Amino acid sequence: MTMNPELPAALDEPVAAPRKSRKNNPEKTRENILQEAIVEFVQQGLAGARVDAIAERIHTSKRMIYYYFGSKEQLYVEVLEKLYGDIRTTESRLHLAELAPVEAIRRLVEFTFDHHDRNVDFVRIVCIENIHNAEYVKQSGAIKAMTNTILDSLGVILRRGAEEGVFRAGLEPLDVHLLISSFCFYRVSNRQTFGEIFQIDLSDEAVKQRHRQMVCESVLRYLRA
Repeated sequence: MTMNPELPAALDEPVAAPRKSRKNNPEKTRENILQEAIVEFVQQGLAGARVDAIAERIHTSKRMIYYYFGSKEQLYVEVLEKLYGDIRTTESRLHLAELAPVEAIRRLVEFTFDHHDRNVDFVRIVCIENIHNAEYVKQSGAIKAMTNTILDSLGVILRRGAEEGVFRAGLEPLDVHLLISSFCFYRVSNRQTFGEIFQIDLSDEAVKQRHRQMVCESVLRYLRA
C-alpha cells in the first residue's frame, strides 16, 4: 500500500449538526465511527483510507463524520488515541502495585504478550504511524500522558524489587518497557514474513505459549539481582 502524506480533507459542503432525536447517542455514534475507522485505516493506510467508505459501513453520512471529528486526519489521531488508550486502561486494571515485584513483572509481560497477540489492528496501526514518522502521535498529548502511566508503574515495581533484593538497582523503566514491548510487538508485526522465511506458524498455540514463557523468563533474568 502506498503511504504518502496527505493534505487535510476538504469539505465540499457545510457541516451540519446531527439531527436531534430521542435516539441520538453522540458517544455511541463516535464509538461506531472509531471502530469502523480502525478497519479502514488498517486495510488502506492513512493515505488510502476514505471517509466515504467509513460512512457506508455504519450507514451514515460523510458530513456526520466530519461533524464529530473535523477531518480524516483528526479521525486518525483519535483512532491512535483509542488504541493506545485501550492497552493503557487495561494495564491500569492489573493491580500491579498489589503484587510482589516478580509476580507484577510476570503479569505485565504476560498481559503485553496477550494484548499484542489478540489486537493485531493495534500493531498494524502503529506500523502505519511509524511510516509517517510519528507525525500524528506528535499531535497527541494524550498518548504521551497515557504512556507515562506505565513508566511510573514500572518504576515503582523496579524500586520495590531493588529494595527487596530481588532486582538489580539502577534499572531504567523505559528500557524495561522497550524490552517487553519489542518482542511482543515484533512477533505480531512480522508474523507473515518471519513465518514464511522460517516456516513457522506463530499463531500456533504451542508456539505462542513457548514464546510467552520465553519472554517472561528473559525479562526476569535481566532484572534479577
